[in-house]
Amino acid sequence: MRIACVGGGPAGLYFAIAAKLTDPAHEIAVYERDAAGSTYGWGVTFHDDLLDLLHQQDPVSARAVEAACVRWQEREVRLPTGRPARFGGYGHSLLRSALLEILTERAVGLGVRVHHQHSVDADTDLGAADLVVAADGVRSRLRQAAADHFGTMVTTGHNPYIWLGTTQKFASLTMAVADTPAGPIWFQAYPSTPEVSTCVVECPPSTWRGLGLDTAALPDALTILEQVFADGLGGQRLIGQSRGQTAGWLRFEHVTNDVWYHGKVVLIGDAAHTTHFSLASGTWLALRDCIVLTRALSRYPELSEALAQYDRRRRASLADMARRGLESMRWFENLPAHDGMDAATFANTILTRGIARPPPRWRVRLGQSDIVRACRRRVDERYRRRSARYRSRPD
Repeated sequence: MRIACVGGGPAGLYFAIAAKLTDPAHEIAVYERDAAGSTYGWGVTFHDDLLDLLHQQDPVSARAVEAACVRWQEREVRLPTGRPARFGGYGHSLLRSALLEILTERAVGLGVRVHHQHSVDADTDLGAADLVVAADGVRSRLRQAAADHFGTMVTTGHNPYIWLGTTQKFASLTMAVADTPAGPIWFQAYPSTPEVSTCVVECPPSTWRGLGLDTAALPDALTILEQVFADGLGGQRLIGQSRGQTAGWLRFEHVTNDVWYHGKVVLIGDAAHTTHFSLASGTWLALRDCIVLTRALSRYPELSEALAQYDRRRRASLADMARRGLESMRWFENLPAHDGMDAATFANTILTRGIARPPPRWRVRLGQSDIVRACRRRVDERYRRRSARYRSRPD
């Protein structure tokens, strides 16, 4: 089969890898509009389930991804006053640019043709491709060209946010809230390398305008944010440039589609669905799309049946996640007041935020005990090592 993948992000590259491994006879080309080595954003974070999935599909790229990761321990919520609240758990993260380099190298090594600085839209001649995989992101041109057929719906959030780096070395998945005369503002941060962390800043529109962030040039905006988050960042600086790409303020776009294929065009990743960044599930869901689509193509000889099976299976499995993502986005748009509330109680509302049943307050408070936290970290570490040993077993 001749396959054209439009978009050289994690979804497009990993689909090319998975499809080539499934059938080396596939002729696959990936078309990316940006230059090689260019990327937006900073880190991506995920849990053991993604590493497990990658090892099952392609141990070679999985080992490279795992070796490039750093690990964060615990989730932490900080209010302007009082002791931070800490909760159990751990995860993995790495720079998006590092992930793209690993996947590009693996795809090329398998015989995939990767074309950079090659923009594709609905009018582009893709030759005699039997299948066109639209992996061109939240504003997919291929999807927009047939938006009526796909039944595309985009719900744009109210809160501005910006994706930055920082020289502060976070060891935990951290959320810090700051109070300003203009209103609340917060960041969510996690390590991306041993030296650099990702820092996503978000606030209501009123705070954004009140602080002058709506009109400030990026260097001035970074200075404002460094002053606002002086305590949370430990006096470290923010970084607004990544691989030549300049950060800018965005509003989250919640994308859903009634159907994910049209003729020989099929949607994957953010072109098909988006999930609010507070759930930290975007990469996992996109790579899962790739694997399910690849398996459907190998299982059903007729392309139309393979795409229909992929469409039914993935849309059904993502329905609950889409609902949770939209609810999480709206929760942060109406961040409850924390005046007079201790960090543990406030953190409990953040971690559940209407999408999960909150644990009893006594359990939350008990979890802040140094003894309980130490026991929990030991349990997490044993689980992590067991998962790593399982993944490293020979097939």
